Amino acid sequence: MKINKGLLAAIGCIFCLSAVAQNSVPTAEDYEAFSDTKTIVVLDDNLMSDFNAKIRTVMKEEWTPTEYEFLPNKSFPSKMTDPSYSFLLTTTVTYPEDKTKAKYIYLSLLMGKDKVKKVNNMPDLLSIPLAYSNRVDINYTYKMASFVRFILKHVERMKENPKLISKTPLLYYNKNIKTLKYKTLYVVKEDVQKDLRTEEAFSKAYAHKFKFVTEEEVTKAIESKEKDIVFLHKVGPGNNKLETRCYNMIIGADDDEVYYFDWHMINKKQPDALTAKDLKKMSKQ
Repeated sequence: MKINKGLLAAIGCIFCLSAVAQNSVPTAEDYEAFSDTKTIVVLDDNLMSDFNAKIRTVMKEEWTPTEYEFLPNKSFPSKMTDPSYSFLLTTTVTYPEDKTKAKYIYLSLLMGKDKVKKVNNMPDLLSIPLAYSNRVDINYTYKMASFVRFILKHVERMKENPKLISKTPLLYYNKNIKTLKYKTLYVVKEDVQKDLRTEEAFSKAYAHKFKFVTEEEVTKAIESKEKDIVFLHKVGPGNNKLETRCYNMIIGADDDEVYYFDWHMINKKQPDALTAKDLKKMSKQ
């Protein structure tokens, strides 16, 4: 996996932070060391950035394990080799095996590392896909509180059980699929496969409770931590480009748990959307 560190083009790019491949799987010691660090939140240079405004609010309301400060991206290179720092920032990810070389934005929690020369060699405690980088019409910041709360929950889980540490940490959470039968799934209709955008069609494909909602309703559920509500977080190019990736992630609004994570290559049978195949997996009893 090839990674260039940066910020979404829609909110301003960081060209000084680039790397070749993410190959530094965190250790139990990295997770243990996190609570002793000071966290640097790397900001966008664009003063009008939605990300900057939202992350400031979320950090104030949700961040408790470490001291933190906000710094511009230009400060990152001089800090990254200091193990006394951790870093919360966005990352731009590309996959060399993908013909389109599409870029995706992730939210990453990284650890500073002595003598490290490449960003991709910094221990990555967790990275969550946020958006397809070329989409300027997408809004993911309203979900930011859930993302940050989940990252912190994941760090604590890895500290408690280091045997769970892996190269593919998000796949661990698919163990929660069977508990979706106790939840109501909130789905923004535009994120669903076109032939499933009616209640009748969706209910035939999905075995549990669901509701088609607006982004505002998801925001309200996250902010009020509505009990037994889970919501879809879909990442894709938005124009059904073939041979690019679509990520689907189900997150609990009340408990910030991940209940489902998977991705597929977009093709004629698998659109840029939550698909019938996803719903079949999610319907497991």
